[in-house]
Amino acid sequence: MVKVLFVCLGNICRSPMAEAIFRHLVKERGLEGKIIVDSAGTGNWHVGEPPHEGTQTILKKNKIDFSGICARQICKEDLQEFDYIIAMDAENVGNLRRLAGYNKTGFIGRLLDFVPNSEIADVPDPYYTGNFSEVYELIRKGCEHLLEAIIKEKKL
Repeated sequence: MVKVLFVCLGNICRSPMAEAIFRHLVKERGLEGKIIVDSAGTGNWHVGEPPHEGTQTILKKNKIDFSGICARQICKEDLQEFDYIIAMDAENVGNLRRLAGYNKTGFIGRLLDFVPNSEIADVPDPYYTGNFSEVYELIRKGCEHLLEAIIKEKKL
């Protein structure tokens, strides 16, 4: 079983969007029994809350199910439990590496690093920009490439 965790700051915009999109892609490929998907935030401001209204709206528009997703804060155990810890930006990668310390962890990297020749490295935070459509497109593309990389690496 391959475990993938998406991480952003508050776990209400980008990472739950990535979780929902990635689950959708996994289901389309018939890999539900082989890949587990979750999301978390590095901060604790929104623990227990559903995804942001803007995230819900763009996911509904694209017919992506987000039921059951609610914000939680990442913990050290997640870093050992998950095979892929996928951050939305460099700040979150730094926070994850600090949390990990010298402990062995799953792969920690940015989502858009999986997109070949991407001119954008960090997924902007729509909590501040309000641009949920742009973020959806970036995350969708990143998730598609991430899934292909996992399928190839894990021979699924």
